Amino acid sequence: MRIGMVGLGRMGANMVLRLLEGGHECVAYDHTAGNVKTVAARGARGVATPAELVKALTPPRVVWIMVPAAVVDSVIGEIAPLLAKGDVLIDGGNSNYRDDIRRASELRGRGIHYLDVGTSGGVLGFKEGYCLMIGGDPEAVALVEPAFATLAPGRRPPAAPGSSAAGTAASLSAATMGYLHCGPSGAGHFVKMVHNGIEYGLMAAYAEGLNLLAHADAGRTAGAADAETAPLANPQFFQYQLDLAAITEVWRHGSIIESRLLDLTAAALARDGKLTEFAGRVSDSGEGRWTVEAAIEVGVPAQVLSAALYARFESRGRAEYANKLLSAMRLGFGGHIERSA
Repeated sequence: MRIGMVGLGRMGANMVLRLLEGGHECVAYDHTAGNVKTVAARGARGVATPAELVKALTPPRVVWIMVPAAVVDSVIGEIAPLLAKGDVLIDGGNSNYRDDIRRASELRGRGIHYLDVGTSGGVLGFKEGYCLMIGGDPEAVALVEPAFATLAPGRRPPAAPGSSAAGTAASLSAATMGYLHCGPSGAGHFVKMVHNGIEYGLMAAYAEGLNLLAHADAGRTAGAADAETAPLANPQFFQYQLDLAAITEVWRHGSIIESRLLDLTAAALARDGKLTEFAGRVSDSGEGRWTVEAAIEVGVPAQVLSAALYARFESRGRAEYANKLLSAMRLGFGGHIERSA
């Protein structure tokens, strides 16, 4: 295929390189000229404007957008007027699925196909492939399927554009390759949204469990003995000084909780067991919030995912005022003086 890529950040650039390695042609555009030069040096055709990008593609054109969710509409506003009936526009970022439904409807009126593709793989995707969750019309999915197959971890040799029968990407065999047509417009990003909500929960579980192991030596130090602090009842049970780097490494081999997230955790601890380069301020890019909102709207309990999201808020100091109020109340009703950390 010849495919246009707009947005050459960490994921977009690596996707271009993986497509090139798989035998496809890529026309690349980014508002930062240096990003274009980087992929052009590896074989992509770099262009300076969206108009040049569209002109360099052969109908039916396929343009893949990899930009932050907040600017997707403005990028579509630049590119869509340059496209024609039968062309395909793909958003592979982390957009809200409701926006996808709106965009697909607007573009459908102009004869342009819109696909929402939830893309998981991060900076490891170039080497290991990207898990792709796709929403949109089957005929557009079939047109782009050779690129999906190349980007996915299973990586098939590219077929001629349009040669895949519509619906192939919705099959179990495609899923085993690492890509899946999940349903109509919005379905791809809806599935990716929940995927990221689950990711929050998994990350929180690893973090909380390892934090407990890190404090398994609490009985080795004398605790405060006053009315303000509950004492450690059985210090003899908490005398362990554990090697967390070694523990996460052993879990990676045959443990039921082994995963890619655990691989990354073990690697971080192997580099620096005290994690001194991190302050512990954890951001959220939106998908966890949207997952919890969807759960509330349809009445589905999501306690773990909600708690993981709120923990991220707390990590950014958003609980500081509430904690001050707790101290103020304790002082008021019991004369409890706040202890220093």
